[in-house]
Amino acid sequence: MSKLPSVGTTIFSVMSKMAAEHKAVNLSQGFPNFPVDQNLRDIYVRNVNLDVHQYAPMPGSPALLSAIQGLIQLQYGRSCSAENELLVTAGATQGIFTVIQALIQSSDEVIVLDPCYDCYDPAITLAGGKAIHIPLNDDYLPDWDKIASTVSSKTKMIITNNPHNPSGRMWDENDFIALEHILEKYPNVILLSDEVYEFITFEKKHISAHSRSNLLERSIIVSSFGKTFHITGWKMGYLAAPLHLMKEIKKCHQFIVFSVNSVAQATLAEYIVQTDVNELGAFYQQKRDLFRQLLGASKFNLLPSDGTYFQIADYSKISEEDDVTFTKRLVTEFGVAAIPVSVFSEQPTNLKHIRFCFAKTDETLINATERLCKI
Repeated sequence: MSKLPSVGTTIFSVMSKMAAEHKAVNLSQGFPNFPVDQNLRDIYVRNVNLDVHQYAPMPGSPALLSAIQGLIQLQYGRSCSAENELLVTAGATQGIFTVIQALIQSSDEVIVLDPCYDCYDPAITLAGGKAIHIPLNDDYLPDWDKIASTVSSKTKMIITNNPHNPSGRMWDENDFIALEHILEKYPNVILLSDEVYEFITFEKKHISAHSRSNLLERSIIVSSFGKTFHITGWKMGYLAAPLHLMKEIKKCHQFIVFSVNSVAQATLAEYIVQTDVNELGAFYQQKRDLFRQLLGASKFNLLPSDGTYFQIADYSKISEEDDVTFTKRLVTEFGVAAIPVSVFSEQPTNLKHIRFCFAKTDETLINATERLCKI
């Protein structure tokens, strides 16, 4: 009997396969199609030729942990213990899975805010927990009254995602204040803060759980080198958590992957200290602005994108079809692949929203928007 009976092939794989079959411009899956920094490549090649090919230490190489410690201190003013409060993971998804396996037990409830990244629910199910899905508002920001009324003594964890995938929305100070008020009433609830797009932000400044003193002793923060440095195929991420939580997380981590790619760790340890992550926002804002400008003549209505490299588009002026049907027709008839937003929710709405990824070359974005403007 299947442990995940309702899980099939993800929509990301489906749409990318369709895009390849129909020679469509692929704006579906969230990965860049432009080269990574040449300096990063050079460091990697140099490390390949060094003696760094055996197991790295289970929590991560000391050099990379130290570099992450410095990055968090520089960006958020938080002093983390490299030895006790940080963990290098095989991508953010493995980090999220490991946290949930370590901390969620049978009958524990985990609050998930829909629409959300599709790895949360299966990980909760496999841990024996119960995912409690709460829809975000139609503007993709939290309904704090609904969240407050749902949290109970059974709640073990709340998973948040800021900047948000798929919508690109970001929280403001009032959102964090509302969350903190809820957690004050339930001191045993843990926060799993998915912040993989933390450095890809535009007009608004990202607020991290790293900077919330009231949350630090009960928060696990997930970050992604793949998203930050355009190296999604490396599957490299990291976690930050207080010692009492990290001890339990490491117990599971050592039996899931034990340790993470040694050459990638050596490369990133060197690269982080040479790179200004604050330049990412301007880099991706140029792409966002270009994409939005080029779609200005289309029938799509574009929603706000505060961060990430995603743009939600409302197609209600074009079709009455559900979003899955519409995105498939978008590939077959118009040659552009996108992702239907409904697949990110337990109870899909009929908002007629689809998600485009603009982490592409300007040429790709121009090609895609020329097709989209013909609809």
